[in-house]
Amino acid sequence: MTSGDDLYKVVLRPAAQRDFDGLARDVQQRIVAALGKLSVEPRGAGLKKLAGGDDLYRKRVGDYRIIFQIDDATRTVRVAIIRHRKDAYR
Repeated sequence: MTSGDDLYKVVLRPAAQRDFDGLARDVQQRIVAALGKLSVEPRGAGLKKLAGGDDLYRKRVGDYRIIFQIDDATRTVRVAIIRHRKDAYR
């Protein structure tokens, strides 16, 4: 069991919020569930660190990808984009 102090805050950047708003309701529900899991364990199973110097991680949710950074000092997960896999890395 985790207390509220153990949770990370999940913050969507404006681009990620626009991405999220444009998704179908069923996909939004799956994304919300995945973001909830990230708030509990941001480095949990199913994550992949992306190549490059930005310390970006990827979470796969069906055909969609959540690209984010983890800031342990402020216990924050900053979501950069939420896109279909064909568009996520452009």
